[in-house]
Amino acid sequence: MRLHRNLVFTVIDSLLAIFNEGEYADKVVARALKKDKRWGSSDRKFVAETIYEIVRWKRLYAEIAEVREPYDRDNVWRIFAAWAVLRGIMLPDWKYFEGTPARKIKGRFDELSKIRKFKESIPDWMDELGVKELGEATWAKELEAQNKQAEVILRVNTLKTTKEKLRAILMDLNIETYTSKDYQDALILKERANVFMTDVFKQGYFEVQDASSQLVAYFLDVAPGMRVVDTCAGAGGKSLHLASLMENKGQLIAMDIYESKLKQLKLRAKRNGVHNIEFRVIDSTKVIKKLHEKADRVLIDAPCSGLGVMKRNPDSKWKLQPEFIDNIKKVQAEVLQNYSKIVKPGGKMVYATCSVLPSENEEQVKHFLNTEAGKNFTFVKERKVLAHQSGYDGFYMALLERKL
Repeated sequence: MRLHRNLVFTVIDSLLAIFNEGEYADKVVARALKKDKRWGSSDRKFVAETIYEIVRWKRLYAEIAEVREPYDRDNVWRIFAAWAVLRGIMLPDWKYFEGTPARKIKGRFDELSKIRKFKESIPDWMDELGVKELGEATWAKELEAQNKQAEVILRVNTLKTTKEKLRAILMDLNIETYTSKDYQDALILKERANVFMTDVFKQGYFEVQDASSQLVAYFLDVAPGMRVVDTCAGAGGKSLHLASLMENKGQLIAMDIYESKLKQLKLRAKRNGVHNIEFRVIDSTKVIKKLHEKADRVLIDAPCSGLGVMKRNPDSKWKLQPEFIDNIKKVQAEVLQNYSKIVKPGGKMVYATCSVLPSENEEQVKHFLNTEAGKNFTFVKERKVLAHQSGYDGFYMALLERKL
């Protein structure tokens, strides 16, 4: 592989923005890919994958390059050089690579690969927390799985098409997919492709949604004609899935504290041909009180640490702080208390997170069931999805039923 100056400079600029400015990797990559209209698909692939890979393995490469945060431009060039040497890429005779100690880099890699926090490139506190909550063996396997590149998975919009039809259309566009019997609406891409540029995406035939996330709507056991509330809808991947399972019949109320996210959901709903969604911003407690005991089904896709989706968001490892996890657990307990009141007697509720930590999952549910509000509910079932077992994101979901 030959390194091209304009591509490498884009990678360096992007890494500085992610590491030093605290920008989100996905936003930085999206911006980087718009930089030069003349780039072909292999150029764009190099830029996106190199940025994500160096972000994912930041601690390992920085340790090998012997640089410390905050990184200056020269530090990032040294990190890039370590990445390139370990990938077997010939370094061109640019001034940035003068004196790059290739043999030392390989030696340091062999040495550091024996220590998990470097080998899997993770902060000390996160490694300790994972071991404490999941045990050494499970955590080690989970970390390894979370460091693999996430696959691109589509969720077929059954309001507009079928899995078979969409698969055939994509095949005509040279986008090959395969199915999995465990995921009813999923098509998995054999090779990464920019599916957002296709007409079928623009016509709302599918959304991009991880396979584990696609399990949640089914877990809620909805049916056409019900009144369903998605209390933490965000940009609404699960809301849209619920709408398709409800066949556009009944009422689906999508709520969030951020109006900007609901605006995104509005646009996506229009593209998906979904017209049974009502949007409500949670700007006061009144919004929740109005719905007390009114819903057949309630989804609480709770805010969480995101420790199940690190393969998709590798920069979250470096942005997350221990105090955030302590605070988010308090928020989870609060939303369970407040939003559970929306479920009518005989109705059902799902509590879900994209975390693998029992303290955010099973323990939250147990704690809730022992509270005054929780005594009105019966635990029905739960599902824990670990990345190393499923190959997809880590997720948790619990189904609770309100007593009559």
